[in-house]
Amino acid sequence: MNAPLIKRPFDVEAIRAEFPILSRQVHSRPLAYLDSAASAQKPEAVIEAMAAAMRGSFANVHRGLHTLANETTGAFEAARAAVAGLLGAPSPEQIVFTKGGTQAINIVANGIEIASGDEIVLSVMEHHSNIVPWHFLRERKGAVLRWLDIDDDGGIDLEALDALIGPRTKMVAITHMSNVLGAKTPAAEIVRIAHAKGVPVLLDGCQAAVHGRVDVGALDVDFYAFTGHKLYGPTGIGALYGKAERLAALRPFEGGGEMIDIVEQGRVTYNAPPHRFEAGTPPILEAIGLKAAIDWLNTQDRAAIEAHEAALRDAAMAALGELNWVRLHGRAVDKGAIVSFSIDGAHPHDVAQILDRQGVAIRAGHHCAQPLMQRLGVTATARASFALYNRLDEIDTLVEALHKARKLLS
Repeated sequence: MNAPLIKRPFDVEAIRAEFPILSRQVHSRPLAYLDSAASAQKPEAVIEAMAAAMRGSFANVHRGLHTLANETTGAFEAARAAVAGLLGAPSPEQIVFTKGGTQAINIVANGIEIASGDEIVLSVMEHHSNIVPWHFLRERKGAVLRWLDIDDDGGIDLEALDALIGPRTKMVAITHMSNVLGAKTPAAEIVRIAHAKGVPVLLDGCQAAVHGRVDVGALDVDFYAFTGHKLYGPTGIGALYGKAERLAALRPFEGGGEMIDIVEQGRVTYNAPPHRFEAGTPPILEAIGLKAAIDWLNTQDRAAIEAHEAALRDAAMAALGELNWVRLHGRAVDKGAIVSFSIDGAHPHDVAQILDRQGVAIRAGHHCAQPLMQRLGVTATARASFALYNRLDEIDTLVEALHKARKLLS
């Protein structure tokens, strides 16, 4: 049995020391990494866990009978249990390993029964990963996409949501936290409204699971999509949580080894969830790295992290809000550590490139959220996103770099 994890007092400098990349320079400037909403950096614990698995105990999982196969299978399934614990899932068997949040949503979209005229309810601030799979159903099955509008800050009108859900609605698919506005949606109320009409709910939790604690059981949500690389884990690994009966009702997404029960020349039967949705060799090393990330995060004071990230968000919003040539997008009260903005007369791509020369890494573009850009009346925004390893002085660095960008672009 593993020893219980000991919580450590929050110390941003001690945390930064565990992330090797944060000590490097970019263009002879100290790195201010403000792009964690796209992908977070990795602590030494994750790097070493994956390296140790490759050095000392690696094999394919589940079907081998030798020692290395058994050891690796144990580590892989321990990672499944760790994800279940992170999300508050009742059982590890309700966790399907995927390549990331995108594949998790595709598994659901491809697995449900859809007829022409059936409806999917989405919000206009969804990431493309929670839009395009449903467009496939529109193109291929004749499904109808019904769009829930938002206010300028990302707020959702629950009465409008209720009105959108009708007798042909087959799924409500909504982000738990916007990757552009940082706005957190009222997930429990969304689930309650949909369930009152017998409609299942999928939540895109790729951002929310990073910036707060998630309890899928308390939310009563049917499906929850999650990715590892935003939570200090490796790329190429994510998970789909599903209620047991919902997973059992989904058609398999891909065919191959592991997801089968019996294969004959004239018939095939399928494995039970979660393995039904894990065709082929899974992301073994990535799962081990994800478990290391979750274990590492579990040693931290999550409440202190949330308070630290809130302070970073508030400081950034206040500092940028004092610049009359900067337009902020999204001022929701319940907002994660994501700040999107525009500079008058400057394209966000140009701003990002100039900031990079100052050692400041931000994101620029439509952030895979083009319907939201259209709703906001812009083609793109710049985005600074914060994580537990960021310091308040990096916001000063950001503001100083923005002043230089404005001078160069004016």
